[in-house]
Amino acid sequence: MAVSLPEATYPAVTRNSEETLSSRPFNLQKLPHLTDYLPDLKSYTNPLDNNPFYHPTDGFYLTQSDVILRQIIIDLSAGTFSSAASKLAYHQAGPRKQIFFDPSSTRAAIVTCGGLCPGMNTVIRELVVGLWELYGVRQIYGVVSGYRGFYSREPIELNTKLVHNWHKKGGTVLQTSRGGFDLNKIVDAIQSRGFNQVYIIGGDGTMRGAVKIFDEIRRRKLNIGVAGIPKTVDNDTAVEMAQQAINAAHVEPESAVNGKGGLFEFLGKRLKENGHAVLVVAEGAGQDMIPRTDAQKEERDESGNPIFLDVDAWLKSELKKWWSRDHPNDVFTVKHIDPTCMIRAIPANNLYCALLAHSAIHGIMAGYTGFVCGPINGNYAYILLKEVAEAKNEVNLKDHKWAWVRSVTNQPGFVWK
Repeated sequence: MAVSLPEATYPAVTRNSEETLSSRPFNLQKLPHLTDYLPDLKSYTNPLDNNPFYHPTDGFYLTQSDVILRQIIIDLSAGTFSSAASKLAYHQAGPRKQIFFDPSSTRAAIVTCGGLCPGMNTVIRELVVGLWELYGVRQIYGVVSGYRGFYSREPIELNTKLVHNWHKKGGTVLQTSRGGFDLNKIVDAIQSRGFNQVYIIGGDGTMRGAVKIFDEIRRRKLNIGVAGIPKTVDNDTAVEMAQQAINAAHVEPESAVNGKGGLFEFLGKRLKENGHAVLVVAEGAGQDMIPRTDAQKEERDESGNPIFLDVDAWLKSELKKWWSRDHPNDVFTVKHIDPTCMIRAIPANNLYCALLAHSAIHGIMAGYTGFVCGPINGNYAYILLKEVAEAKNEVNLKDHKWAWVRSVTNQPGFVWK
């Protein structure tokens, strides 16, 4: 829910005043700005005023007063907001009237880190197109091979012609890698190459690195904006591709011979009714159930993320053991399909990637830094990098949405003892 706070309610202060915002019955998350430590930074009129694609009118440019509420469903019987989360608000993403970068001297760097996912090339393309066409930036560079590329590889100069068809390609043309995060080398390279805008595309581990880069840039008091763009940028496409894998998996058991009887309590019922069943298991599921050595519990990948054991292989083995023990005379066939690479490597095909990229550009151009852009309640907002890096996106098993998922897929709760 986007809210533009009316001046009439508080006539003694201006629309952009921090005092205005602090007097509201919610907590507006303070967004870092370059002027926090560079108070004399020069500002410029947004070139969108003269851009042929835009015709700015009153209300076109956003201000500090345009916010998005984190929680829009409130229990009125409580008489007031019930928690800190329900009071939290974020700055709305979008163009500002004043910017703090001269497009003619802006040098932007774009980097992709960690594993692949749909939409990475689309985001890169839209960052280039947005910087080039909206703000007139002509010095745009792609950092090759993830974080280590800042100090170990020459960047690639990007333009709209070069990236024209990148959205049709899967993976990332800039290449990616895990690890290679050396804070001082990275920030030194950013500084020596003259980059004053850095766009970082990646997941949790990447965002934790982005927080450190932002903190170090701020400690050095450098005029460099940092924005993160979440790597899971196209869930719709990912789900569509996963559905193809599920459909393919469904053909196999329909054509195979399966005996009567159980496959765990729930699968037993499905097998009895249909003679076959398809299991869809999320990557990383069941990690607390798979036996691990003490050494395996401490293992981390180069990005610092816990290493997942192969739940598919373990589950397949356990199913076969269970069946051979309880149904030794019945035929039992298990087929395994891993669509992970299929899903991660496909190109994206929606507007979401463009909105993320352009929101990030508008934010950095306005002088904001240390943020991630993303949707909140259907509107795009700027969220602290630190908050995103530390957040856990857990599913509430008691929520009605999860109950709906279970009803649609016709599955029990699978609460493991």
